[in-house]
Amino acid sequence: MSNQVLNHKRNVITAVSIALLMLAVVTALLIIRLQDGNRPVGPSAYSYLNFESSHGVKLHVIRTSPSNVTLEAITDNVADTPYFGVNGGFFYEGALLSMAVVNDVPVKGNRNAYGSGGQNAKYARGTLVWDEALGSFSLQVVQHTDEIIVTDRSRYWAQGGVSMLPANDAAWEMQTAAEQLPAPGERRLRTGAVYDAEQTLYLIVSETKATAGEFRAAVLELGGKGQWVDGIFLDGDGSSQMRCAEAILHGDHREVFQMIRLLE
Repeated sequence: MSNQVLNHKRNVITAVSIALLMLAVVTALLIIRLQDGNRPVGPSAYSYLNFESSHGVKLHVIRTSPSNVTLEAITDNVADTPYFGVNGGFFYEGALLSMAVVNDVPVKGNRNAYGSGGQNAKYARGTLVWDEALGSFSLQVVQHTDEIIVTDRSRYWAQGGVSMLPANDAAWEMQTAAEQLPAPGERRLRTGAVYDAEQTLYLIVSETKATAGEFRAAVLELGGKGQWVDGIFLDGDGSSQMRCAEAILHGDHREVFQMIRLLE
């Protein structure tokens, strides 16, 4: 075979290889563009991570500043709203059973009205309080808005739930029992909110069902020893929902009536 024929074959093979490589690159770019097109657009002042505990509990986490958060009354699945964030506290038939107060105003009306978010119904429960003026979180076990202690009542938010006590392995079960955490021993989807010494907020939703103890253990493993100062369990089961660019979690597709929403 002549050198001319060999060179021609080599040129053909090279041209085909280049064409196939270009096709692969174009295809990859199209796939990325399609994927990006399906990602919801919204706030960006947060970071996202997912984590699987040593016992197989899968967590999705939004990490953000507490100043980048507000509490929002909704009547929708969190994943179907235009907002980024997670579900909030407990509710019954549209009435909020957990405190949800921004700047001393409940998210659904008068603080003394049933279901407005102005109180933790029936029980004093663990309530995560962000004091904007002080630049500090606290966990306060209260029932009514008037009981909340803050520096400036026009600059805070307070989200009710049930105390998680991530720094107290000896007392957390007794405290959750006193605060009537629903179905602690059942494997359900779970949502929680915790904060660290830098006053960073972590909003956490499980993808896998877990008991309260299994979820709490996964949260502790996520942070490492001594990472979390305090935190709360939020509503769970089918109400465990999240929406951000990286994760869409519908729970069981039910409506919820309050969420923790990112602003930016």
